[in-house]
Amino acid sequence: MAALTGYLETMSALGGDARPLLKEQGLAPDLLINPEQLIPARSAIRLLERSAEVTGCITFGLRMAENRTLANLGATSLLIAHQPTLRKSLETLREFRTRINSTLVLQFEEIGDEVILREDFYLSRPEPWRQSSDLALGVLTKLCAAAVGESWKPLAVCFTHDAPPLAEQQIYARVFGCRPQFDSEFNGVVLSARDLDRPNTKADDQLAHHARQLLEQVMDPVERTRAEEVEQLIKLLLPSGRASVQICAASMGMTVRTMQRALDAEGESFTSLLNRARMQLATQYLANPRMRITDIADMLGYSSIGAFSRWHSQVFGVPPRMIRVGGRKAKLKPASGCSDSDTSSP
Repeated sequence: MAALTGYLETMSALGGDARPLLKEQGLAPDLLINPEQLIPARSAIRLLERSAEVTGCITFGLRMAENRTLANLGATSLLIAHQPTLRKSLETLREFRTRINSTLVLQFEEIGDEVILREDFYLSRPEPWRQSSDLALGVLTKLCAAAVGESWKPLAVCFTHDAPPLAEQQIYARVFGCRPQFDSEFNGVVLSARDLDRPNTKADDQLAHHARQLLEQVMDPVERTRAEEVEQLIKLLLPSGRASVQICAASMGMTVRTMQRALDAEGESFTSLLNRARMQLATQYLANPRMRITDIADMLGYSSIGAFSRWHSQVFGVPPRMIRVGGRKAKLKPASGCSDSDTSSP
């Protein structure tokens, strides 16, 4: 569940011990390394409230939101990021909300020149959710800024809870860039109606189509081999930097050892699948002239262009810039003859 991304780091920064609180809610620390892992919503909501209580930090949820990026939404982040407008991004977020947080419902209504984005938790029994609400609105605001432009700020952000002490209000300005309104009738973000259809300059319809295909393949109940399942997960998780063997195994409900044994039985390995996925995506991304090589390196899990170039030269026989500048097609070398030693950890 992406809702707990950054939880351990926030607890550590506040000098708190997360272990007893996780145990209290029946959660294992290992569950938090994988944003695709489903966690009971009630447990997550209670965990954040108890953490705020134990640390004495009433802005605990906002502190988690402050360090979030769009990639923390998990496998859907690539699809959301490359929608042509904020309206389309929000519609996509609602379409795939069950993969992110099935209890958090997003609604938006246009009233004249303004739009209200409301977020509410729907639980069978009411729970205090101040921290979860602050976190959700912080993440929603960052999503809007990613689609409209990093300099974008909402007209207002409204909270049904009361105002925190003055000493804790500075973080609201940092996260939202506007004065918050407390004791409101709803939890939500208010923005100009023009912002909904303002073009997203970073949008790429090819990448959006690619991301949707991958998501639909993963969600498709058609029976696949373990190797095929792992390869699809790698392609989904690479752009957000989480295509590690640990996260892929957790996403499939397995231990690393169990997944490796399953791949061994099919004559595959995680390293070979990772390299194969990188080869396919590198070819596809480099064929897209709108994508910078720096961005491609990052999306394939490399910490620098140099590391990406060395890997590309080993696999395809030429550096990636030669593909772009000369437009020549490099002959693929067999994957078994390639070394992945220059890659950074995903």
